[in-house]
Formats: sequence, structure tokens, C-alpha cells
Amino acid sequence: MDLRTTYMGMTLKNPLVVSACQPLTDDIGKIRKIEDAGAAAVVLYSLFEEQLRQESAELNYHLTEGTESFAEALSYFPDEESYHLGPDEYLEHIRKAKAAVKIPVIASLNGSTMGGWTGFAKKIEQAGADALELNIYHIPTDINLSGAAVEQTYLDIVKAVKASVKIPVAVKLSPFFSNMANMAKRLDDAGANALVLFNRFYQPDINLDDLEVQPSVLLSTPQALRLPLRWLAILNGKIRADLAGTSGIQTGQDVLKMLMAGADCTMIASALLAHGVGHLRTMEKEMRDWMEEHLYQSVEQLQGSMSQLKCPNPTAFERAQYMRAITSYKPVA
Repeated sequence: MDLRTTYMGMTLKNPLVVSACQPLTDDIGKIRKIEDAGAAAVVLYSLFEEQLRQESAELNYHLTEGTESFAEALSYFPDEESYHLGPDEYLEHIRKAKAAVKIPVIASLNGSTMGGWTGFAKKIEQAGADALELNIYHIPTDINLSGAAVEQTYLDIVKAVKASVKIPVAVKLSPFFSNMANMAKRLDDAGANALVLFNRFYQPDINLDDLEVQPSVLLSTPQALRLPLRWLAILNGKIRADLAGTSGIQTGQDVLKMLMAGADCTMIASALLAHGVGHLRTMEKEMRDWMEEHLYQSVEQLQGSMSQLKCPNPTAFERAQYMRAITSYKPVA
């Protein structure tokens, strides 16, 4: 049985990719375990735009501190350890990961504005990353900022990064656009090699005892699968960029659904946080068992078979099914 698939020009031994998640990929030993458990590729934890800004600010402070008073300070250069914070460690992490495993290593940059952070992509390429995932995490709160302006920021970021690197670039984005299909096409036209559907925005909670807004990290549930499933099915065959499905993937059956909708690969984190990276073996076995029972010989054979272009009822992914869905539910008597 052939589980191979391709993603951004890379041949993967199966569709199981570990998505960007610091607790899973912040240590080389963990990345080795991920490979041993059967993952076809790994996306490293994200380096944030704010980290790069901090490094730049601290370097500027050290370079200019005291220059108003001491002439000899003009020739002073600070010790490396005083200004090399997260970014250089991230580049070293990429190098060590590439040396430690044979599976593709995909770096991740997380940001929301145009600026110097996009130029860091070149250093990521030079460190040896096989590809780069841009997690454009933008929550507009300015009531005077138009949706068109927000969309243009996404496009500008993608174009800037694509202009600076030769490695493939994926864009991990949210579904919160007025026309998701049009935005996908525009990102495709801007040069994105893949779209990752979808990232999960941090949702704050309120602590009723302390009366404070506090972080609340919730793992994805099987219900989260439905949103990317729908858009994978709608976009499959309509854009050139590859498609990766993520969020809500808990089992091998979930992986199969994503592939049938149109995903080239699937990205998994929550299920591994909950069950350990060994759960990848379970998911692969579930895939193999189902495919054998239903006489599928390869992943390629089932990919996109239930997309909007190919499924028996294309309207199932659109408004036509809305009325049927809400009238079919039977409440408890």
C-alpha cells in the first residue's frame, strides 16, 4: 500500500505532518522521536515577529549605550551573548534538526505586519530549512481598517518573503475573510506554494475570581475538523497551491476525510499533545486498515475524491444543505 504524497515539491512517505507546536518540537530529541513514530515531516515551533523586534531593539541599545559620553565607545561592540536572544537560537535549532533527522524540516514564522521580520526568511533558508510556513496571525481591532487593507497586508507579506527565498513557502491562515475562496486565489497568485487551513486564534478567558483576562489554551476537538474539511473540498482543483488540512484531526479516519476533501497532507498537534507522539503509529495503522478494507491501493487514489468538483452532491458544501441540516436534527423529547 502506497501512502506517499507530495507537498510543496517534497515527497512525503505518508500524509502525517507534525504541525508547529513548541512543546512537541523545541528539542532535537523530541524531533527524533517524531521521525521514529512515523511522521513524514515536521514543522518547527514558530519564531515570532516580536522576538525579532526585541533582538533588534536590544542590539541597538547595546550599540549606542554610552556613545554620548565616551569616545572609545564608538569602537565598542558588545559580546555576542548580550544581544543574541531567540532568533539565532532558532537558526541553530534548524541546523541541528536537519542534521538529526531525514524527514523534511519546515520552519515557521509568525507575524502580522510588513517589516524587517520578513527578511529573516533568508536566514532560515540559509540555515537549511526545506520550506517555510508563514503563520500570519492578525486580529484587526481598528474599526477604521478595511477588510481590503487587511487582505493586502497578507499579500504584501507573502510577496516580500517569496522575493527573498527560493525554498517553498506555505501560508497558514484563518478562515475569517469575506470571501475565503477569493483570498485563497489571490494568495495563490502572489506565489504561495501551499495554504494551510486553518490556524486557531488564541481566545482569552476571564478569571471570575481574580477579575483578570487570562490565557486559556484549549486543544482542538473533532468538531474543529468540519471547517477546514469544507474549504479543502471547495478549493481542491481550483488553485495551483498545495493544500494542507489542520485542526481537529484526532484519528486515521480524520486524516482520510481531509485527503478525500482535497488535502495533500495533514498537520497534527493536539492529538499528539493528548496521546503522545506514538499516536502517529496508531493513526497510520487506522489509515491502512480502512484503505485495505475499502480496496484503496494508494493515497493518491483517494485524494480529492470527495471534493466539490468530484463528489456526487457538490451543493453539500454550500448553502443548499443548510436548511436540510437544521431541520434534520431531532431534539430530546
